[in-house]
Amino acid sequence: MIIFPASTLQQLEFDKIQNILSGYCRMAASKTKSLNLRIHTKKEYIEKDLRQTFEFKQILQSGFHFPNDYTNNIERQLKLLSIPGSALAAEDIVDIRKLTEAVSNIFRWFEKDRKENYPTLYNIISASAYEPKIKNIIDDVLDETGTVKDTASPELANIRMEIYRKRNELRRAFDKIAAKYNKLGYLADIEESFMNGRRVLAVVAENKRMIKGVLHGESDSRRTSYIEPEETIYLSNAVFSLEHEEGREIYKILKELTKTLSVFSPLLNTWLLFMAEYDFILAKAKFAIDIDGEMPLIKDKAQINLINAYHPLLRIYNRKAGKPTIPVNLKLDDTNRILVISGPNAGGKTVTLKTTGLLQIMMQSGLLVSVDADSEMGIFKQLFIHIGDTQSLEFELSTYSSQLKNMKHFIENANGKTLFFIDELGSGSDPNLGGAFAEVIMEELAKKHAIGIVTTHYLNLKIMANKVKGIINGAMQFDEQKLLPLYKLQTGKPGSSYTFSIAERIGLDKKLIERARKLADEEQFELDRLLNKTEQDLQRLQKEKKSLDKLLAENKKLKNSMEEALKKELHNQEMEKLKTQQKVSEEKTAYYKDMEKKLKSIIIEWRKAEDKESVIKSISALLFNKKDKIFLSKQQKKLQEKYQEMPGEIKEGDLVKMNKNRQVGTVKEVRGKKAIVQVGVMPITIAISDLTLVKEKD
Repeated sequence: MIIFPASTLQQLEFDKIQNILSGYCRMAASKTKSLNLRIHTKKEYIEKDLRQTFEFKQILQSGFHFPNDYTNNIERQLKLLSIPGSALAAEDIVDIRKLTEAVSNIFRWFEKDRKENYPTLYNIISASAYEPKIKNIIDDVLDETGTVKDTASPELANIRMEIYRKRNELRRAFDKIAAKYNKLGYLADIEESFMNGRRVLAVVAENKRMIKGVLHGESDSRRTSYIEPEETIYLSNAVFSLEHEEGREIYKILKELTKTLSVFSPLLNTWLLFMAEYDFILAKAKFAIDIDGEMPLIKDKAQINLINAYHPLLRIYNRKAGKPTIPVNLKLDDTNRILVISGPNAGGKTVTLKTTGLLQIMMQSGLLVSVDADSEMGIFKQLFIHIGDTQSLEFELSTYSSQLKNMKHFIENANGKTLFFIDELGSGSDPNLGGAFAEVIMEELAKKHAIGIVTTHYLNLKIMANKVKGIINGAMQFDEQKLLPLYKLQTGKPGSSYTFSIAERIGLDKKLIERARKLADEEQFELDRLLNKTEQDLQRLQKEKKSLDKLLAENKKLKNSMEEALKKELHNQEMEKLKTQQKVSEEKTAYYKDMEKKLKSIIIEWRKAEDKESVIKSISALLFNKKDKIFLSKQQKKLQEKYQEMPGEIKEGDLVKMNKNRQVGTVKEVRGKKAIVQVGVMPITIAISDLTLVKEKD
């Protein structure tokens, strides 16, 4: 990406992003990469870097452990490995072994379905392979602590066996001598010690001439002398010689091991690059979590559509301070290419400009950005910026001269793939003349199809914005009552500078304010007043809309709650119905089982009985009486619904119920203990004891 001027990245504070990112890196190579981020202009490179970071972020947030714990910087050791005749130290070879283990763990991590779940992370190592021979070669020579094994060579095994024997012989001889002189009272409290790698006796100073040997030193108080006994000097020299011989043999073995491993030097260098790459991606993922970074939709054309975009550094600072951060919503495309932002000072115009520029550079550098995932970001090949006081003492240029010099570069080099940002266009000169030049500059940039943001206080630029094709107005909202900026960008309308409102709120003398109003151009003052009123009315409408949206949301929530309750009640009723049906089914099943048992018993009786007629009657009673009972039960229910039983003596004309067949009739005549009952068209003679007096219910 072409950047102008050279200080652009510092002005947009991209260098601070790089420093924070490098703080997450653990390896020297990944730190270097984070401090030298490349700003890509190819979509495939950008998407690859973003996808890698997004996948690693998913791993971190899901709680999985990715095995990239290796952080040793062994570039020097690997460089020595490739030099013929070199010999690596044992600890250096142990570091190489740790590298092979780390790479092995990563290959194993991707063995399951993680290749499909995290494809871009897997692609880093997909072209390589794990070579287990390297670890096996090292393990044949060194143990886990880096000590050369006795089995590394027959010579080393023999030397160490001889050292073991000589040390034991020396220890026995020394202990014997120490016991002898200790008995004579020549030794100090500490009977023996080591000096210069030799066993020595701690002798009381006045007795040092009583012991033959080599004096190796004295204590600070000079009360103790350290003497190597004459009898052990030969054995000590033998051990020392063998240890020296052991060192030479170990060096020979390590040199041979280095030569064997040198064949794998290119592969090991590749593996180290893998670990540095994963460490770099891990750092980007951790930084993305800190700034709530997401992967927007990348478009291979010049456009910007930011939804809830935050300045990442401001996001981190405000979160630590416990303060909210106001997001920016911004859209620039082929139709609306240049946004002119106006509004009061300290209202957030420059922050909006810097947020947009910084997020664009971060995205094209492969970093996740602080926006909603639904945001769309295009790719630009040029980034031009002019922010703040850029006067040059070296070239004796004023602020305005410096601005015009930058604008000259903008106009001459801008094209459809250029993104530009200009803060306070036209400032530093006469308002009328500076405003005129500003209009010309904006028209030229619009003709070049460049996309960008311009901040200004000039009314002529606000007026031209909606007249020139591709240029639109935007305003930073301001609370006139509280005299506080709201830091919210609203596109489609210009903003007021609130010059006189701010003066009134801070208590400036009203006479001075009135004088200033009279001196101001009437039309310009009236336009600023209308902008002020329009913005305040719009803020009021937005508050009312927000309140209405809240009520609608509550109504929707209540509706959903009622629907849920209704569904639950219907479900409960259905369950009760099913329970009732199940109960009836269980009763029927029990009845049929009982009937089956009785029928089986009757069949057995049929086979045994001589009187078959009685068995047939039993079957008839069992089957048909049940039906009668069911019929009578239904009749009883109907009668209970229509008639009510009454106490008293039965007389002619009374309604009575026949107890056996549950029929109701009228008594026509009483004859002693019997009565004639008219049921329908038929009179029936029946005992009074089988009748019950009833009356119709109301």
